[in-house]
Amino acid sequence: MKTIALLGLPNVGKSSLFNRIAKERIAITSDVSGTTRDIRYQNVEIDGISCKIADTGGLDDSGELFEKVHELSIKAAHESDILLFLTDGKMLPTDREKKLFFELQKLKKPIALVINKIDNEKEEERAWEFYQFGAQNIFTISVSHNRNVAKLLGWICAFLPHESSQLKLSDDDDFSLEELVSVKEQKEEINTINIAIIGRVNVGKSSLLNALLGEERAVVSSVAGTTIDPVDDSIVYNGITLNFVDTAGLRRRGRIEGIEKYALNRTSAMLERSDIALLVLDASEPLTELDERIASLVQKYELGCIIVLNKWDKALLDYDKSVDEVRYKFKFLSYAPIITLSALSKKRVHKMNDLIIQIYENYSTRVPTSKLNELIKDATIKHQIPSDKGKHVKIYFATQFDVKPPRFALVMNRPKRLHFSYKRYLTNRLRDEFGFEGVPVILAARARGEKDVGEDEQ
Repeated sequence: MKTIALLGLPNVGKSSLFNRIAKERIAITSDVSGTTRDIRYQNVEIDGISCKIADTGGLDDSGELFEKVHELSIKAAHESDILLFLTDGKMLPTDREKKLFFELQKLKKPIALVINKIDNEKEEERAWEFYQFGAQNIFTISVSHNRNVAKLLGWICAFLPHESSQLKLSDDDDFSLEELVSVKEQKEEINTINIAIIGRVNVGKSSLLNALLGEERAVVSSVAGTTIDPVDDSIVYNGITLNFVDTAGLRRRGRIEGIEKYALNRTSAMLERSDIALLVLDASEPLTELDERIASLVQKYELGCIIVLNKWDKALLDYDKSVDEVRYKFKFLSYAPIITLSALSKKRVHKMNDLIIQIYENYSTRVPTSKLNELIKDATIKHQIPSDKGKHVKIYFATQFDVKPPRFALVMNRPKRLHFSYKRYLTNRLRDEFGFEGVPVILAARARGEKDVGEDEQ
């Protein structure tokens, strides 16, 4: 039976996570530092697999009592199979924590850096500070709100014995930890892709959904506003579930009537849980201001995007002119590929699934820190950062602090003096080197120790 040790400084939430995994209040929790002193073990089940968790005391060796607690905790780490190192996400990382984490890494065991007390998406931005630990596996959670705990448990499952699993872990395996984790992450990340089909009324969204599903699932009508409730259905393509949602067609606010108001609210809720948007435009008509406003929703919700020029068999312009117009109108979606098709005749629809999967992979890409910093160094050598009134502007290092979409932090001496054109240059270099077709790239300049979000560049 595998054992998972919960480690970290006092008062970071180890006992609370212990109780959460055990699904009962076993360990005493309080705001008093050092409440847990002895090592507490508990047999639990994670995804139906039996294992054992160890709640350790805080790794604090100040004083005779805490020195013993520290010693027992380190002993538990040596005896365990999987290590979770918890930190307080509401505080800046300390040198003490980094030193402890580096020591635990030397044990050559699966280890995750768990940033607790990240209660909402806004607080996620704090997590980039912890990337200086050099941890390969980082999870931002809130034990008290049960936020992202399931993702952490999913990672743990990769190292628990599955009788029917093709991925078997043993001391004799020739796989590196990086390879094992990447297999598990890929299996989880590309299990289901949520795709929103958006556009104004009567551009052919429901026809496109039916063509993608290969059956008549959505009602198709020439009456504008036929779709009110989002139609949600999926197919399995190459082992991946593609979950499509046909949203209600959007009108100008002054023309929204009756029940369509509810459709707008549901569309917003659906976009919040989507990964990729298929922006459907009517190639047989001129682009409108409303098309631009709908396209801005892709930017608002930071989604991957494919621009679909539907009704191509009745196109108003030739291909080059159509693409030029789209690029001119939607400059903020310059990263999105354009595909021409006819949903009714199903012409070129077969190309969509592979493109969706490729864009989702880009959306989920995590760039190794070493490669990222090599690129930034090369970029700054080839094109130096403009000075600020004679004062040197310098990038200390770069780190990716999130995916879906990819988010990068540039830790600098003068972050507010990094010109937007230079950020655009770096963004383009990232795209050239690592792909990122179809997805926004968020690039943020930060000062050391800075917590607020600041301005992002896509």
